[in-house]
Amino acid sequence: MQTQQDTSAILVCAGKATRMQGLNKILLPLGESNVAGTSMLAFERCQRIAEIVIVARACDHEALRETAETCGITKLKAIVEGGDTRQASVLKGLEAISSETQLVAIHDGARPLVRPEQIEQVIRDAAVFGGATLGVPVKDTIKVVSDGLIVDTPYRPSLYITQTPQIFKKAVYWKGVQFAVEHGLDFTDDCQLVEAIGCKVHMTVGDYTNIKITTPEDIEIAQILLRNTMKKEETV
Repeated sequence: MQTQQDTSAILVCAGKATRMQGLNKILLPLGESNVAGTSMLAFERCQRIAEIVIVARACDHEALRETAETCGITKLKAIVEGGDTRQASVLKGLEAISSETQLVAIHDGARPLVRPEQIEQVIRDAAVFGGATLGVPVKDTIKVVSDGLIVDTPYRPSLYITQTPQIFKKAVYWKGVQFAVEHGLDFTDDCQLVEAIGCKVHMTVGDYTNIKITTPEDIEIAQILLRNTMKKEETV
Protein backbone atom coordinates (compact mmCIF):
# COMPACT_ATOMS: atom_id res chain seq x y z
CA MET A 1 0.00 0.00 0.00
CA GLN A 2 1.33 3.44 -0.93
CA THR A 3 2.07 5.77 1.99
CA GLN A 4 -0.13 8.86 2.13
CA GLN A 5 1.73 12.10 1.44
CA ASP A 6 -0.24 14.52 3.60
CA THR A 7 2.40 16.73 5.24
CA SER A 8 4.09 19.93 4.10
CA ALA A 9 7.51 20.76 5.51
CA ILE A 10 8.54 24.35 6.21
CA LEU A 11 12.31 24.65 6.62
CA VAL A 12 13.14 27.87 8.44
CA CYS A 13 16.51 29.17 7.19
CA ALA A 14 15.95 32.90 7.59
CA GLY A 15 17.91 33.51 10.80
CA LYS A 16 20.72 36.05 10.96
CA ALA A 17 23.15 33.59 12.64
CA THR A 18 24.44 36.26 15.02
CA ARG A 19 26.48 33.72 17.02
CA MET A 20 28.29 32.27 13.98
CA GLN A 21 31.01 34.93 13.77
CA GLY A 22 29.90 36.09 10.34
CA LEU A 23 29.46 32.59 8.86
CA ASN A 24 26.29 31.72 6.94
CA LYS A 25 25.48 28.53 8.82
CA ILE A 26 22.86 27.09 6.47
CA LEU A 27 25.38 27.04 3.60
CA LEU A 28 28.35 25.67 5.55
CA PRO A 29 29.69 22.40 4.09
CA LEU A 30 28.36 19.27 5.79
CA GLY A 31 28.79 15.73 4.52
CA GLU A 32 28.28 15.63 0.77
CA SER A 33 26.32 18.89 0.72
CA ASN A 34 25.81 21.71 3.18
CA VAL A 35 23.69 22.26 6.29
CA ALA A 36 20.52 23.21 4.41
CA GLY A 37 21.00 20.46 1.83
CA THR A 38 21.38 17.80 4.51
CA SER A 39 18.18 19.05 6.17
CA MET A 40 16.34 18.95 2.83
CA LEU A 41 17.45 15.37 2.21
CA ALA A 42 15.95 14.18 5.50
CA PHE A 43 12.53 15.51 4.50
CA GLU A 44 12.90 14.36 0.89
CA ARG A 45 13.41 10.80 2.18
CA CYS A 46 10.42 10.88 4.55
CA GLN A 47 7.51 9.27 2.71
CA ARG A 48 4.76 11.26 4.43
CA ILE A 49 6.25 14.57 3.25
CA ALA A 50 4.49 15.82 0.12
CA GLU A 51 6.36 19.08 -0.38
CA ILE A 52 9.09 21.30 1.06
CA VAL A 53 8.92 25.08 1.42
CA ILE A 54 12.09 26.90 2.45
CA VAL A 55 11.96 30.27 4.19
CA ALA A 56 15.22 32.15 3.75
CA ARG A 57 16.83 35.53 3.21
CA ALA A 58 16.56 36.72 -0.39
CA CYS A 59 20.35 36.71 -0.74
CA ASP A 60 20.40 32.94 -0.11
CA HIS A 61 17.66 31.87 -2.53
CA GLU A 62 19.89 31.15 -5.51
CA ALA A 63 22.36 29.13 -3.46
CA LEU A 64 19.53 27.13 -1.89
CA ARG A 65 18.02 26.34 -5.31
CA GLU A 66 21.42 25.16 -6.50
CA THR A 67 21.78 23.05 -3.35
CA ALA A 68 18.37 21.46 -3.90
CA GLU A 69 19.22 20.65 -7.52
CA THR A 70 22.59 19.16 -6.60
CA CYS A 71 21.00 17.02 -3.88
CA GLY A 72 18.27 15.77 -6.21
CA ILE A 73 15.44 17.28 -4.15
CA THR A 74 12.17 16.62 -6.00
CA LYS A 75 9.75 17.84 -3.30
CA LEU A 76 10.86 21.49 -3.20
CA LYS A 77 7.75 23.58 -3.87
CA ALA A 78 8.99 27.08 -3.13
CA ILE A 79 11.61 29.28 -1.53
CA VAL A 80 10.12 32.36 0.08
CA GLU A 81 11.61 35.33 1.88
CA GLY A 82 11.45 35.35 5.67
CA GLY A 83 9.94 37.94 7.98
CA ASP A 84 11.35 40.02 10.82
CA THR A 85 10.75 37.29 13.42
CA ARG A 86 10.63 33.49 13.41
CA GLN A 87 6.85 33.56 13.75
CA ALA A 88 6.56 35.92 10.78
CA SER A 89 8.91 33.71 8.75
CA VAL A 90 6.89 30.58 9.45
CA LEU A 91 3.73 32.42 8.43
CA LYS A 92 5.35 33.26 5.07
CA GLY A 93 6.05 29.56 4.60
CA LEU A 94 2.54 28.62 5.71
CA GLU A 95 1.07 30.87 3.04
CA ALA A 96 3.06 28.99 0.36
CA ILE A 97 1.98 25.42 1.15
CA SER A 98 -0.67 23.54 -0.80
CA SER A 99 -4.32 23.86 0.22
CA GLU A 100 -4.77 20.07 0.44
CA THR A 101 -2.09 19.70 3.10
CA GLN A 102 -3.35 18.08 6.30
CA LEU A 103 -0.29 18.57 8.55
CA VAL A 104 2.50 21.13 8.71
CA ALA A 105 6.03 20.19 9.78
CA ILE A 106 8.11 23.17 10.91
CA HIS A 107 11.83 22.52 11.12
CA ASP A 108 14.94 24.58 11.82
CA GLY A 109 17.03 24.39 8.66
CA ALA A 110 20.06 24.45 10.95
CA ARG A 111 19.11 21.03 12.44
CA PRO A 112 20.54 18.91 9.62
CA LEU A 113 20.90 15.61 11.49
CA VAL A 114 17.23 14.81 11.98
CA ARG A 115 16.41 11.40 10.49
CA PRO A 116 13.48 10.54 8.17
CA GLU A 117 12.15 7.92 10.59
CA GLN A 118 12.06 10.53 13.38
CA ILE A 119 10.09 12.90 11.16
CA GLU A 120 7.72 10.04 10.34
CA GLN A 121 7.08 9.31 14.02
CA VAL A 122 6.35 12.95 14.86
CA ILE A 123 3.87 13.06 11.96
CA ARG A 124 2.09 9.98 13.31
CA ASP A 125 1.89 11.48 16.80
CA ALA A 126 0.69 14.86 15.50
CA ALA A 127 -2.07 13.14 13.53
CA VAL A 128 -3.34 11.64 16.79
CA PHE A 129 -2.83 14.51 19.24
CA GLY A 130 -3.15 17.52 16.92
CA GLY A 131 0.45 18.54 17.56
CA ALA A 132 3.77 16.88 18.37
CA THR A 133 7.40 17.85 18.66
CA LEU A 134 10.69 16.00 18.72
CA GLY A 135 12.65 16.36 21.95
CA VAL A 136 14.92 14.68 24.49
CA PRO A 137 15.02 14.49 28.30
CA VAL A 138 17.22 17.03 30.06
CA LYS A 139 20.42 15.39 31.38
CA ASP A 140 21.52 18.06 33.86
CA THR A 141 19.92 19.58 36.92
CA ILE A 142 18.33 22.90 35.97
CA LYS A 143 18.27 25.92 38.27
CA VAL A 144 16.01 28.95 38.08
CA VAL A 145 18.10 32.04 38.90
CA SER A 146 17.01 35.57 39.80
CA ASP A 147 19.52 38.36 40.52
CA GLY A 148 22.31 35.81 40.67
CA LEU A 149 20.58 33.63 43.26
CA ILE A 150 18.96 30.20 42.79
CA VAL A 151 15.24 30.47 43.48
CA ASP A 152 13.98 27.09 42.25
CA THR A 153 15.08 23.63 41.06
CA PRO A 154 12.54 22.15 38.64
CA TYR A 155 11.88 18.41 38.80
CA ARG A 156 14.32 17.06 36.21
CA PRO A 157 12.34 13.99 35.01
CA SER A 158 9.62 16.34 33.75
CA LEU A 159 12.03 18.54 31.75
CA TYR A 160 12.71 18.06 28.05
CA ILE A 161 14.85 19.87 25.49
CA THR A 162 12.55 20.79 22.65
CA GLN A 163 13.85 20.16 19.13
CA THR A 164 12.29 20.24 15.69
CA PRO A 165 10.41 19.25 13.65
CA GLN A 166 7.32 20.52 15.41
CA ILE A 167 4.31 19.20 13.53
CA PHE A 168 0.65 20.20 13.75
CA LYS A 169 -2.63 19.63 12.04
CA LYS A 170 -2.92 22.57 9.67
CA ALA A 171 -6.26 23.72 11.09
CA VAL A 172 -4.83 23.75 14.62
CA TYR A 173 -1.77 25.74 13.60
CA TRP A 174 -3.80 28.30 11.64
CA LYS A 175 -6.02 28.80 14.70
CA GLY A 176 -2.90 29.47 16.77
CA VAL A 177 -1.60 31.97 14.20
CA GLN A 178 -4.90 33.85 14.19
CA PHE A 179 -4.92 34.00 18.00
CA ALA A 180 -1.36 35.34 18.08
CA VAL A 181 -2.09 38.00 15.46
CA GLU A 182 -5.30 39.12 17.17
CA HIS A 183 -3.55 39.47 20.55
CA GLY A 184 -0.25 40.90 19.30
CA LEU A 185 1.75 37.89 20.48
CA ASP A 186 5.06 36.76 19.00
CA PHE A 187 6.40 33.31 19.88
CA THR A 188 9.87 31.91 19.22
CA ASP A 189 8.60 28.34 19.56
CA ASP A 190 5.78 26.91 17.46
CA CYS A 191 4.51 24.70 20.29
CA GLN A 192 3.86 27.85 22.32
CA LEU A 193 1.67 29.10 19.50
CA VAL A 194 -0.76 26.20 19.76
CA GLU A 195 -0.39 25.87 23.54
CA ALA A 196 -1.78 29.43 23.70
CA ILE A 197 -5.09 28.18 22.30
CA GLY A 198 -5.25 25.24 24.71
CA CYS A 199 -3.88 22.53 22.45
CA LYS A 200 -1.81 19.83 24.16
CA VAL A 201 1.36 18.98 22.24
CA HIS A 202 2.80 15.47 22.37
CA MET A 203 6.52 15.07 23.13
CA THR A 204 8.02 12.52 20.73
CA VAL A 205 11.34 11.34 22.16
CA GLY A 206 14.20 11.62 19.68
CA ASP A 207 17.92 11.57 20.37
CA TYR A 208 20.73 13.94 21.27
CA THR A 209 22.33 13.93 17.80
CA ASN A 210 19.60 16.23 16.46
CA ILE A 211 21.67 19.30 17.30
CA LYS A 212 21.12 22.83 16.07
CA ILE A 213 24.03 24.60 14.38
CA THR A 214 24.31 27.73 16.51
CA THR A 215 28.03 28.43 17.05
CA PRO A 216 31.10 27.62 14.87
CA GLU A 217 32.09 24.56 16.91
CA ASP A 218 28.67 23.01 16.30
CA ILE A 219 29.50 22.38 12.64
CA GLU A 220 32.55 20.36 13.67
CA ILE A 221 30.41 18.30 16.04
CA ALA A 222 27.82 17.79 13.29
CA GLN A 223 30.51 16.51 10.91
CA ILE A 224 31.58 13.88 13.45
CA LEU A 225 28.01 12.82 14.22
CA LEU A 226 27.17 12.56 10.53
CA ARG A 227 30.24 10.43 9.81
CA ASN A 228 29.36 8.12 12.69
CA THR A 229 25.79 7.77 11.42
CA MET A 230 27.01 6.94 7.90
CA LYS A 231 29.39 4.30 9.28
CA LYS A 232 26.57 2.65 11.22
CA GLU A 233 24.36 2.60 8.12
CA GLU A 234 27.14 1.00 6.08
CA THR A 235 27.49 -1.85 8.58
CA VAL A 236 23.77 -2.62 8.73
